[in-house]
Amino acid sequence: MVELLKDQFWFSALMTVGIVVALLTAQAYSIYFERKISAWIQDRIGPNRVGPLGLLQPLADGGKFLLKEDIIPANVDKPLFLLAPMIAFGVAMIGFAVLPWGGNVDLDADGAVDVAAQVADPGIGLLYILGIGSLSVYGVVLGGWANNNKYAFFAAMRSTAQMLSYEIPMGMAIVVVVITAGTLRLEDIVLSQIGDGHVWNIVLHPFAFFILLVTLFAETNRTPFDLAEAEQELVGGYHTEYGALKFGMFFLGEYAHMITGSGFIVVLFLGGWHLPGVPGLQPGDVSVGAMLLKITVMAGKIAAFMFLFMWVRWTLPRFRFDQLMRLSWQGLLPISMALAGYATVLVYLGKSTSIPWALGGNIVLLALTLVISQLRQTPVTGRQTNMPAISLTSPAKAR
Repeated sequence: MVELLKDQFWFSALMTVGIVVALLTAQAYSIYFERKISAWIQDRIGPNRVGPLGLLQPLADGGKFLLKEDIIPANVDKPLFLLAPMIAFGVAMIGFAVLPWGGNVDLDADGAVDVAAQVADPGIGLLYILGIGSLSVYGVVLGGWANNNKYAFFAAMRSTAQMLSYEIPMGMAIVVVVITAGTLRLEDIVLSQIGDGHVWNIVLHPFAFFILLVTLFAETNRTPFDLAEAEQELVGGYHTEYGALKFGMFFLGEYAHMITGSGFIVVLFLGGWHLPGVPGLQPGDVSVGAMLLKITVMAGKIAAFMFLFMWVRWTLPRFRFDQLMRLSWQGLLPISMALAGYATVLVYLGKSTSIPWALGGNIVLLALTLVISQLRQTPVTGRQTNMPAISLTSPAKAR
């Protein structure tokens, strides 16, 4: 068995099965923990009836999705109506393939590296994740279009504008890491943050980390960027006409996208499977035990970001659409372009991994951003400028 697994193909196949099972389980229990976290924030109890502490609630919810009557409205575009949830779920499930989970592994303890704990390492793993992530908009757009429902169509158009707008500052924030590390290979980006004289990229470029985090909220349609759903105004948005398992695929696809996005930001800015000062988490640690420890650390960091996603959802209100678009085009985009330009200058000066230079530049840029935002005459929030003025007196008093 060990000899078979020493072939990277079979080891990757085994990892694929294990990660898919873990991902499906994590998606189901993400819903459970989201309900528990929202209950904790709102001083409620949350799911507690099905199984001990409500831990069997995801199984009950899954059974409900499977057993509910699958209704297809008469006026929908049936091929696209059926295809949209498959795209949303399928695209979200394949993004994990290039994430480096546990570094190199020596399976038989003979001192030689046998395989890499990674499903695939195409050398351009970062571009792969960006390409796969950008396809998720098709599930939303096709779902909204195929519904033949005006509210769903509005949601699809909102989502298209939102995802396309936020992909640009997201790409510029990622370019900062690519310029600093000098590679598109995710495993090399992790290794560039480990060792003497190296630190996690969040220390060098915290501003770029924050921009990437904000854009991930937008790309996954999570509050305060959930304009594609917006239950209070669009009756559920792009999946208004969906039910049973098709709605469940949209639902699970969103959580899969969150998990993959969390793993992506962990690899780019938080050292991937590395924790400073912890034995067994160095590039030279290639035992099976070290691999399992690295996978555990990686999963723990992803879980922390999943908690952050859920915490923010139940804390912040939704943006108005014009505020959302203004934040991207007039806020995040110029800042991310400035960060990418500064990262290029640091590489030219040979200071790309210098904490005083990199972190100092981020602090200066943050200060400039705050000063410019205070000097702007147009408020960042408030009523739209093209709306009529509000009269401080009632119509009756005005007469």
